Amino acid sequence: MTNLMDYAKATSQFDPVLGLEVHVELGTETKMFDAAPNAFGGDPNTFVTPTSLGMPGSLPVVNAKAVEYAIKIGLALNCEIAESCRFARKNYFYPDLAKDFQTSQSDEPIAYNGYLDVELADGEVFRVEIERAHMEEDAGKNVHIGGADGRIHGAEYSLVDYNRAGVPLVEIVTRPLAGAGARAPEVAAAYVQTLRDIFRALGVSEARMERGNVRADVNVSLRNSPEDPFGTRTETKNVNSFRSIERAVRYEISRQAAILDGGGTITQETRHFHEEDGSTSSGREKSDAEDYRYFPEPDLVPIAPDRAWVEQLRAELPELPAARRRRLLDEWGFSDMEMRDVINADALDVIEATVAAGTAPAAARKWWMGELARTAKDEGVALGDLAVTPAHIAELQGLVDDGTLTDKLARQALAGVLAGEGSPAEVVEQRGLKVVSDDGALEAAVDEALAANPDIVAKIQGGKVQAAGALVGAVMKATRGQADAARVREIIMTKVGAS
Repeated sequence: MTNLMDYAKATSQFDPVLGLEVHVELGTETKMFDAAPNAFGGDPNTFVTPTSLGMPGSLPVVNAKAVEYAIKIGLALNCEIAESCRFARKNYFYPDLAKDFQTSQSDEPIAYNGYLDVELADGEVFRVEIERAHMEEDAGKNVHIGGADGRIHGAEYSLVDYNRAGVPLVEIVTRPLAGAGARAPEVAAAYVQTLRDIFRALGVSEARMERGNVRADVNVSLRNSPEDPFGTRTETKNVNSFRSIERAVRYEISRQAAILDGGGTITQETRHFHEEDGSTSSGREKSDAEDYRYFPEPDLVPIAPDRAWVEQLRAELPELPAARRRRLLDEWGFSDMEMRDVINADALDVIEATVAAGTAPAAARKWWMGELARTAKDEGVALGDLAVTPAHIAELQGLVDDGTLTDKLARQALAGVLAGEGSPAEVVEQRGLKVVSDDGALEAAVDEALAANPDIVAKIQGGKVQAAGALVGAVMKATRGQADAARVREIIMTKVGAS
């Protein structure tokens, strides 16, 4: 049983320091150093060439698009772009690394000395210093057979799938993150989420964490006070969700605090994160850079990005997420809290598209953050994966705005759209949901309500005009909610002589 210190006590007694190494798989058509397809899934060992399998005599060729994507990432992170850089061999044995070395960058990364301002949920901004962003290739994947949940523990044997071997990566390494205190887990998760949003905005990766497109290695150490030297760190490997990143940091702070408080020492090691309970467990003792015996890759020439090309890429960068959010906040007139709710719900894209289709921002927010957010939560999917589009919502709100539908009827129409019955207009037609606005039909329904409720009529005529609500309700029920309630009230008041 691992001893844990209460988190609040741990962060009051010790100063946590973080370091994050984020890997992003680039969305190129082919791999980093060969022409094998860069694709997700597929039968094992089908997206391979002799180069990605590390066969003797095979030679690498650098993927130019991957270099372009790496430079774009560096520019978006306010990095300097190297005038010349080179690849190196990082030597270590692992079954899914057929060459027994990884082609990476060591002392000459393509981008370095950057920073990223990260906004937390309450609006506080935390600056994360970026040490480097370098290019490398991904390893293959070990598949463990016979164990629980695909883990090596208890497995009968393991297989290796090299489809992922050679996929182009950029690894972004922070400088030590100090000063976050008890908010360290939140800062770590927000930083990776901000990176994910940037990757998507740049178009360099699908950045789907559930597919491993973005993975974080989370380094945590503790020291007695901010004035003390850094403590011994642990590195929790391949954490691939924001919630898991937050949980891993929190667990390591509590675990390390308990060890230090008891007079023990922290082992510098890699650790594995366990999704089921948020814990970490020991992996292997962590190697330092010299243990990898880096040396320049003899089969690849240095890369020297043309300065004019770099400046062209800088000029072509799209609007980045933080700037976009500030612009939309100003244009839409949302409060800071409303905008944070939109961002946390990952609803910014769909709301922006709905507004672009002609809907008022407040109305677009109402639909996506109300009915649709509840539906997405119930179905366990993202908003963007629902069977409704921004164009549908714009059409639906248009029917409300022109008086064809009430809000209540619009929700019924939306249910039909989600059920696959067609567009909002088609659902309205098929289900007969249009508002009854014909005065003849409304007067007939009102007459029935008046005849059935003489006591209420008497109250209204006696000055209790609020009693008209009961009659409006009766008419709405009789018309299945399709009457124009405001017009119904006008007709009632005229007929009872109280207008």
